[in-house]
Amino acid sequence: MLSGTTGSSTDDHAPSRGGGTPAIWRAMLAADHNLVRVAGRLRVTGSVPRRLRGRPLLIAANHIGNFDPFVLMAACRSIGLAPRFMLAGGLLDAPVLGSALKASGHLRVDRGSASAVQQFADAVDELRSTRVPIIVYPEGRISHDRGLWPERGKTGLARLALGSGVPVVPVSQWGAHEAVYWGTPTVSGLGDLVPLARSGFTSPLRRPTFRVHFGEPVDLAEFDAGTPGHAVKAHAKIMRTITEGLVPLRRDEPDVPRFRDPTRPTDTVSPWHP
Repeated sequence: MLSGTTGSSTDDHAPSRGGGTPAIWRAMLAADHNLVRVAGRLRVTGSVPRRLRGRPLLIAANHIGNFDPFVLMAACRSIGLAPRFMLAGGLLDAPVLGSALKASGHLRVDRGSASAVQQFADAVDELRSTRVPIIVYPEGRISHDRGLWPERGKTGLARLALGSGVPVVPVSQWGAHEAVYWGTPTVSGLGDLVPLARSGFTSPLRRPTFRVHFGEPVDLAEFDAGTPGHAVKAHAKIMRTITEGLVPLRRDEPDVPRFRDPTRPTDTVSPWHP
């Protein structure tokens, strides 16, 4: 079930024109919509203004669990967007799934590889011309903060935004962490999948609420790609904006999540905790 968005006009929910969504990605988004409906209840607030549709756009979201990409896809679909992700090369090289993701038009990044610099330059060029929104997790991984507040993250998203001049829409989300456990850093056998499977199969019985809020575009006009330190400052502004949007979504859980995931590490402290 989807709540009405707040502070948005009907035009804000009109589907983006152009960009051409590949059939395989449309099918995956439709399947994802049904998956999220079965796993819990989706509540979406805010939207993406019509003026930003059909043009390059970066969507920056906090990362709270293995299921939150599926929730983000469903939330975007509910407001008429068919976003792509910036994905690690390992996912795109995976058998079967990798081929489907490549055909869907996701952007590739291989962190720490010799080609990462060139891929970054290619991503900047592609962002300037693409007509579909690109979802990026500034944190780079699921938060290890005890309270599940956003981690410090890295400046890659900010550098992409400043280098390409593409607007950034902050997205705050809460609740997806209740659907599937964090699990393990690496999967070495079927035993590592048991906690994820057990939590995932019980999610339809528990019916967690997945809250997603699309905020106003972050104003980065004061920053410049060529000025030392500006990417760091722009990154901090983006992360603080995401955190500000997260506060009302978890108002009754200000310190630690009510849902306890015994598998998630809690070895970092968020610098953005309000």
